[in-house]
Amino acid sequence: MRVLGVDPGTKITGYGIVDISGNRFIHIDNGLIIPPAKNKLNYKLHHIHQQLTNLIDQFKPVAMAVEQVFLSRNFKSVLHLGHVKGMALLAAAEFDLTLSEYSPKTVKKAVTGYGNASKEQIQYMVANILKLPENAYEDASDALALSICHLSNCRAEAASGYLN
Repeated sequence: MRVLGVDPGTKITGYGIVDISGNRFIHIDNGLIIPPAKNKLNYKLHHIHQQLTNLIDQFKPVAMAVEQVFLSRNFKSVLHLGHVKGMALLAAAEFDLTLSEYSPKTVKKAVTGYGNASKEQIQYMVANILKLPENAYEDASDALALSICHLSNCRAEAASGYLN
């Protein structure tokens, strides 16, 4: 099962693609989608959507995992983040991907065993789990962690007999 994890952001959207074989997580690809900073929001969203659909078309994931939007004091930032997440959801729908959303604490716990892990701890554990030669960029590492979290949840559900 191949999963595309997406860590949405208007300046940087991280992505991470992970497959699973038995008990082993396999790193497929990761990176950053960085729309031109001078562009207006609608063009940034279009750029992010295009890049996500290109990734889905190229790597053929069956599922997408995204981070739930968290509340912040800056309403405008949360609204823009929701727009970017909307582009990811649209791309998932266009390719009929199974979509799952996870809270930051759930992702951190799935990857590190601790729901309040730091960004550095996430990067270290993602690199360790996927046997990467070096840590991925922070946003890409978060996206890889989302993929790992989703695959871990699927594996746990399958083991419990929840999935038929």
